[in-house]
Amino acid sequence: MKKTHKILLVDDHKMFREGLHFVISQMEGFEVVGEASTGKEFLEQLETTPVDLVLMDISMPGVDGISATSQALEKYPDLKIIALTMFCDEEYYYKMIQAGVSGYILKESGKDELANAINTVLAGENYFSQKLLKNIILNLNREKAITSSGNKQDIKLTNRETEILKLICLGLSNAEISEKLYLSLRTVEGHKSNLIRKTGVRNSVSLVMYALKNNLVEI
Repeated sequence: MKKTHKILLVDDHKMFREGLHFVISQMEGFEVVGEASTGKEFLEQLETTPVDLVLMDISMPGVDGISATSQALEKYPDLKIIALTMFCDEEYYYKMIQAGVSGYILKESGKDELANAINTVLAGENYFSQKLLKNIILNLNREKAITSSGNKQDIKLTNRETEILKLICLGLSNAEISEKLYLSLRTVEGHKSNLIRKTGVRNSVSLVMYALKNNLVEI
């Protein structure tokens, strides 16, 4: 029997939560087990409600999404959290990534992308909205042009690591990279682990941001 994954929604706008709840209720294999309008409510619910994945708003009154994510993952390190964001939340992107989110998706995304993001993160990988990623790349390139600070960090990557890093930044999964480069899945996972170790980041999402900010690859 297929497992039903338990999802918790955290957003301070009731209408948005209700819409999200309805969309998820139409997806097979997922169940919304709770909703919270603040980070404080979310943390309290975690104490009594088993949860597999959280869809987390960033800007909320009181305990915001950044603090709530950090506190939750400190106590429940296996919990999967996907940040829900708008383009205007850009100043918070890096803070949420540092807090340990497993994915980022725009609030304007459709049902198919939402399902893809949830399934990808529950499978143990990271998900980054391609529309959001393109916007970040454009802004980073604009900043580099203004500051002329686009020099690469002194991190020694092999040609294969650089190749895989670029594909990660383009949003490909481990399986897709494996197929594209004719490498075993274990080999790809090994290279990704080496990249995370060399850059000192937390996960694939933070690896993408680090690579783009420090000009490790050209996209």
